[in-house]
Amino acid sequence: MRLPRRPALLLLPGLLLAACTGQTLDPVESQPQGFAPWTEATPEYRIAPGDRLRVQFLMTPEMNETALVAPDGQVALRAAGRVNVAGQAIATAEAAITEASRRVLTQPIVTIGLEEAGGSTVLVGGAVRTAGAYPLPGRRGVLEAVLQAGGFDTDARMNQVVLIRRGPADRPMLRTVDLQSFVEGRGVSQDVPLYPGDIVFVPRSRIGEVNLWIDQYVNRLIPFSRSFSYSINRGGTVY
Repeated sequence: MRLPRRPALLLLPGLLLAACTGQTLDPVESQPQGFAPWTEATPEYRIAPGDRLRVQFLMTPEMNETALVAPDGQVALRAAGRVNVAGQAIATAEAAITEASRRVLTQPIVTIGLEEAGGSTVLVGGAVRTAGAYPLPGRRGVLEAVLQAGGFDTDARMNQVVLIRRGPADRPMLRTVDLQSFVEGRGVSQDVPLYPGDIVFVPRSRIGEVNLWIDQYVNRLIPFSRSFSYSINRGGTVY
């Protein structure tokens, strides 16, 4: 079954039934509503506050400068003034700065280089000791991000950690990661490398919490504007 916008309320009958029958309810991602199919392609980098950009003007090199993206997402440049670049891909930011530079330059040609990714972060939430945004200075996996957030709580669902990533066409993708099998060295399970902007959520034993957290927190704070739902299966069988 596919869940609507407020899954926490509609899950209650199912949870009561599971309690009576002894069956377990497991969340699995089966093309969740509002999410694009998962792809392993490297996502396009998105500029973030704290990044240091090298902005070059091909025809007027005297206007070249290195600028820090401010907490409000804007970068201040002599030729362009203040331009909002946070959340944009490099090519999109180049176009925005080019257009803003026309106030003082006739035919500006702008290129941007990422000099320092100081704003690269991942968001970790759910059943971890200290939820929040954590820096991603280099290659790091889902397990490392969880450990950076203080590790798992005692009631964490380690075998179905949720990973959300911005995919092609600016659509979010979702998959789960079996960190329990990875930690225990069972099967072919492996950790998954993270990219800036990824979201890691560790659910608890109560199934409704995943949907509720995504609905109340992620959907309202990140520019995905997509609804979230899990399909529900009984006894661990995906369908």
